[in-house]
Amino acid sequence: MTIRIGDDAPDFTAETTEGTLKFHEWIGNGWAILFSHPKDFTPVCTTELGYMAGLKPEFDKRNTKIIGLSVDPVSDHKNWVGDIEETQGHAINYPLIGDQDLTIAKLYDMIHPNASGGARTAVDNATVRSVFIVGPDKKVKAMLVYPMSAGRNFDEVLRLLDALQLNAAHTVATPVNWRPGDDVIIPTSVSDEDAKKKYPEGFKTLKPYLRTVAQPK
Repeated sequence: MTIRIGDDAPDFTAETTEGTLKFHEWIGNGWAILFSHPKDFTPVCTTELGYMAGLKPEFDKRNTKIIGLSVDPVSDHKNWVGDIEETQGHAINYPLIGDQDLTIAKLYDMIHPNASGGARTAVDNATVRSVFIVGPDKKVKAMLVYPMSAGRNFDEVLRLLDALQLNAAHTVATPVNWRPGDDVIIPTSVSDEDAKKKYPEGFKTLKPYLRTVAQPK
């Protein structure tokens, strides 16, 4: 199954470190971030899981739940979390999915469809290094895929989430390297006439197709 931005996020039932959950039901009316890992007790992922635990209050402020996945059983996850807290200074405060048989990895197109479960190494599971942002409508809003050797920038995931939520609330786009509080872009689908009504305080026209305005509150 191939996943694309705008697709419905596949629903699933899974065992996690916080018990059995149904993904769509667990998301509820908010946003969610699903991020995956190729193996427990791997160095890069250990740093990532700990960092996400530290960032969780920021996601909470944005009505966004976070959930991890690793291609190992939940019993292994429960042993790994102690190492994560010891080395990263943050205890895991979100569920970790056990996906030993690769069901969810395949459902989300994170690994070759012919891959088999069982005794596998992190190298075998190398493609299971994905991030999915899912909206309240249960559709995939963004995806990122990383190699095993490069730690993910979850500050960027948070920034991307801010941009997606701003777009959803105000139908604006964000320019390169946008940060909350920076000017935003008025989409070309909005006419000048409509833009004047929507932004009576005015906006800048750099080109007919490039108009900027202060970030809506």
